Amino acid sequence: MVALVLAVTLLRPASPAPTTPAQPRTQPVRAKSARAAADAQTPGPVAPVKLKELADERQQPGEAKRNPFKFVPKLPPKVIAPPPPTTSTPIEPPRISGPPPPPPAPPIPLKLIGVLTRENGVKWAVLSDGKAATPFYGKDGDIIDGRWQIVKIGTESIEMTYADGRGRTVIRLSGQ
Repeated sequence: MVALVLAVTLLRPASPAPTTPAQPRTQPVRAKSARAAADAQTPGPVAPVKLKELADERQQPGEAKRNPFKFVPKLPPKVIAPPPPTTSTPIEPPRISGPPPPPPAPPIPLKLIGVLTRENGVKWAVLSDGKAATPFYGKDGDIIDGRWQIVKIGTESIEMTYADGRGRTVIRLSGQ
């Protein structure tokens, strides 16, 4: 009985494929694409199978010369020695003559608080050193606190030097 059910199940065809009505193509088939589709469906030449070569014994792999799992550093490149100098005169380092240059002047520790323009058009700078209770005032050419001189007052910055003329610095309105 089991054999009969098994035979019927195996021999019975699968469910029939649904039939769909053929619909006409809306676009004409190009000759080139039709040929390409036909070539894709036909198999090309098949190389004959060489059974004798498959039965021959193969060489066994030899001992590996490198191990991909072991780290070995690369060898350094060969260094070519530079050719000997062609001149026989030794090269002397340049000699520095005279005293060393003076050290640079320390930065001016003032901050620009603002710029005032008077009715006559003269600009005045308002400066602070952060220590004095009152700010410093000055126009172009004035000496501030006996140490610094205002060279030029701009819209958002001033140019200052030490009273002796060294250490020219631009101080911006942001304080730097």
